[in-house]
This record gives sequence, structure tokens and C-alpha cells, in this order.
Amino acid sequence: MTKVSEKQVFSMPKCLNDVPTHFCPGCHHGIIHRLVAEAIDAFQLEDKAICVGSVGCSVFIYNYIDVDSVEAPHGRAPAVATGVKRARPDAFVFAYQGDGDLAAIGLSEIIHCANRGEKVSIIFVNNSVYGMTGGQMAPTTLVGQKTTTTPYGRSPQNEGYPLKMAELIGSLEGCAFSARVAVNNIKNIIKAKKAIKKAFLAQLKNKGFGFVEFLSACPTNWHLTPLEANKRVETEMMAYFPLGIYKDIVE
Repeated sequence: MTKVSEKQVFSMPKCLNDVPTHFCPGCHHGIIHRLVAEAIDAFQLEDKAICVGSVGCSVFIYNYIDVDSVEAPHGRAPAVATGVKRARPDAFVFAYQGDGDLAAIGLSEIIHCANRGEKVSIIFVNNSVYGMTGGQMAPTTLVGQKTTTTPYGRSPQNEGYPLKMAELIGSLEGCAFSARVAVNNIKNIIKAKKAIKKAFLAQLKNKGFGFVEFLSACPTNWHLTPLEANKRVETEMMAYFPLGIYKDIVE
């Protein structure tokens, strides 16, 4: 019998803490955390990175990624990140936000931060619903999607249309990189990893504002199984929120 040698080809990122997750089964936050941690390791940023956590399901990122962190008031992560970066221009500053935090109460903050070309990186998790507070309609809730505040489905006549943040951010002069990605399969995870690195490079090369939007599953508030929720990302969310790079001036 031929002896097969064992060689480790995959390991946990150095700056990712080995702790139990608090996220619901099937939630994509954990995958996104890993990709962010891998980018931090790749650029050797662990000792100079400062993470700005937002309010929502994303708030406990400081439990999972071992870098200095500060928690921002609801919606104000881009403003806090701006202050941190201007006070510590030598630091690598990134924020991690959900759709309720970024696209609702924090919409003005993210628009002006990007328009000014602040040298920060923003990771935006779009699961089309308010996850932490019980499943209310978010600015990214799809037309027809039922939530606790749209029990008959979102109506354009009553609630307007879902915001396409990657396109909106990409249209601003101060933005150096804007992309929309997903982590519902291996192919998309590989593309998402590249997009995070490009958004980080926008800051590291002093090019401007970097932004990555992740389409993410929320099985609990969608009332779906993890497999069904993962499938919904591809069949419904991507149909309205196309994946792709919407601006890239990073060399």
C-alpha cells in the first residue's frame, strides 16, 4: 500500500480569534470575517489596523478579529473612521457595517465619507433586512419581500426601491474602489477575497475611499433554512444587486 504524505494547505488566519460564533446557522458574517482577517494577514496589518464596529449583527466583530477596535454610535462608523484616520494617519482603518446601519441612519455619513475620499476601507454586509432587531424592512429590502414592517411585501409606491449602494458609492469622485460580491459559493468567495484586498490597497496606496458590498444570507429573518437562504442570495438578490466592480482606480 502506498503511503500518502500529509501536507497542510489551509489554516486559520493569524488575526482571527478561535472562539465560538454567536451568529445564526447559515449566516454569512463568519465567512466575511475570515476573508477580512485573511486580507489583514496578507498585508501584515495586524499591529497597525484599527477596526470601527457598527450597531447591528456586525457589532461584535471585535470578538472575532484580533486588532484594536472602537465601537461607533448607530450609523456613524464612517464618521468615527474618518476621525481615527485623521488622528492616526499611520494606522490602517476599516469599518464593518450592516445595511440598516450604513444605508439607513448612516446614509449621509457613508456618502460624505466616500465623497471626501477619506482614506478608509468599508466592509458593507447587505442581507436585505434588519437582522438584530427582529427583521424589519431595510433600505436594501427587495420589492415584494415580506418583513415585520412590510407584512404584505415591500411596495415601491409606499416604501420606494431598494438602494444599490455599490453603484451609488462608485459614482462619487472620492471613491477609489467600489465592488459588490457574494460568498454563497467557492467561486464567489475567491472573487470576494480579491475585492477586499483591492479595497485595502486603495487605502494603503493613498488612492482614496475603498468599499466592498457583500450580499449575505439571513436565514432566521428570511424564515428559510440555511440552504434555502444561500440559494436566495443567488436567485433573488443577485438579480437586483448585480455582482461586479463599479469603480477601480487602484493601480
